[in-house]
Amino acid sequence: QVQLVESGGGLVQAGGSLRLSCAASGRTFGSYAMGWFRQTPGKEREFVAGFKWSGPSTYYADSVKGRFTISGEYAKNTVYLQMNSLKPEDTAVYYCAAGAATAQAMASARPSLFPSWGQGTQVTVSS
Repeated sequence: QVQLVESGGGLVQAGGSLRLSCAASGRTFGSYAMGWFRQTPGKEREFVAGFKWSGPSTYYADSVKGRFTISGEYAKNTVYLQMNSLKPEDTAVYYCAAGAATAQAMASARPSLFPSWGQGTQVTVSS
């Protein structure tokens, strides 16, 4: 199982930027697609972006295309989510996950089936 630790959340004004980091560890971390999800109170956890080291390949939810960029730095065992032009509706707890076969599959797989999740990092965007 891959161990994941998120960081980089915070409070920003609308239109601002944040970069989230997901530090991964484990013998087979490079074998899994990884991605970011977000969740607000009372709502389902929703897919944001997926990434796989081979390629590399990426996949994004329509709501964040053109604003968010997912990337990875293999030597640091870290996946990033650069978030630009943030909107109040982006406010959520952001979670890193691993376990799907492809970046795109991160969007369709049931989140409860992923074997690895981070603890989450809060992102708050004010108007």
